[in-house]
Amino acid sequence: MDSRLHSFLRLCGAFLLAISLSTAALAQAPQSKSLAPTQSNTAQAIPAAQQGQVQTGDQNGKGQYTIQKEVNEVDLVFTVTDKHGRFINDLNQNDFALLDNQRAPERVYSFTQQTNLPLRVGILIDTSTSIRRRFQFEQQASIAFLQQMLKPQTDRAFIEGFDVTPDYKQGWTDNLDLLTTGIDALHPGGGTALYDAVYSACRDKLLDVARGQEPVRKAMVLISDGDDNQSHAYLDDAIKECQRAATIVYTISTNTSATRERGDSVLQKIADATGGRAFYPKRLEDMPSSFRAIQEELRSQYALAYKPADFKNDGSFRTIYLFCLDRQYKVRAMKGYFAPKQ
Repeated sequence: MDSRLHSFLRLCGAFLLAISLSTAALAQAPQSKSLAPTQSNTAQAIPAAQQGQVQTGDQNGKGQYTIQKEVNEVDLVFTVTDKHGRFINDLNQNDFALLDNQRAPERVYSFTQQTNLPLRVGILIDTSTSIRRRFQFEQQASIAFLQQMLKPQTDRAFIEGFDVTPDYKQGWTDNLDLLTTGIDALHPGGGTALYDAVYSACRDKLLDVARGQEPVRKAMVLISDGDDNQSHAYLDDAIKECQRAATIVYTISTNTSATRERGDSVLQKIADATGGRAFYPKRLEDMPSSFRAIQEELRSQYALAYKPADFKNDGSFRTIYLFCLDRQYKVRAMKGYFAPKQ
C-alpha cells in the first residue's frame, strides 16, 4: 500500500477514535463547559484565543458577571447531498472523517444535525450597467427570498448594491420593511467592482458579526454576472476575506446566455472555496428557484465543533478536508480558515 494512503487512513482512524472519545467526554462534561462562543475577535469556523469572556445581565446593566471558558475551537457548518443533489439530514457524527491542516482534531466537542442557528445573511446585488435589463427581476426575487427566509427576532440581513463602489442601502436588521426599502433604493449604472464588493462586505459586515454569546450561521447571496472591470482587490483577496469571515457564499449568475462565460467561472470559484453553491438560471424566471434552493440548504445543514491539533495563533491558513465515509454522499464545506493572530 502506498505510504501516503496508509498515513491518510491512519489519520482518518484517529479522527473516528477522537469522535468516540469526545462523545463520552460530552456525556460527562459539566454544564459550564458549553460551546457558546465568547466575545472574541474571531468568527464562525475560526478558532479564538485560548480564553474568552461572556458577560450577562439585564438591560439596565445590573447583575452582570463574567464566565471564563476555553474557546479554542472551530465551528464548521456543512451540507451533505446525494448524487441527485438531495439533502441528507439523518447522518451521525461517526459517519464523517475530518482532517484539519492534515491532522485529525485533538477533540470533537459537538455534532448537530439540521442546525437551526440564527442566520446572518448579506444580499449583494450587482447594479452595474451590464445587468440593467434584468435588474428589476433581481430586486423582486431578492425581496421574496428575504420574506420567506428571515425569522424575526433571530435572523438578520443587510443589503449592498455595487457598481464601481459598494453601496450599503441597509445595515443589519430583521425588519423586512427596511430591507425591502433598501433593495428598492438600488439603481443600475456604472462599471463592476465585484471583488471589492465581496471583500468589503466580509470585512465591514460579516467578519465580527458572530461576537456575543450566541453562535450564528453566516452566508452571502451574490447576484451578478461575475464580470469585474473596476476592482482594486483581486479574486483571491475576496475569497480569502470570505474565509476569514467564515462566510458561506451562494452565487446566482445573471448570465442567461446559452454558453458559460468567464464571469460564471468566477462565481463558481467563490462558491466552491467557501462551501457554498453556484446557480446558473437558464431564464430570469428561474431565479426564484435558485433562492428556494438556498433557503432549503440553509435549513438543512450540520454543525461540527472541534479543537484542532497542533494549533497556533499565527494567522496562517489551515486547510479543512471533511468527507462522508459513505462515498455516495457529497460533503460541501469551507476549504479552510485563517487562524487568529496574536
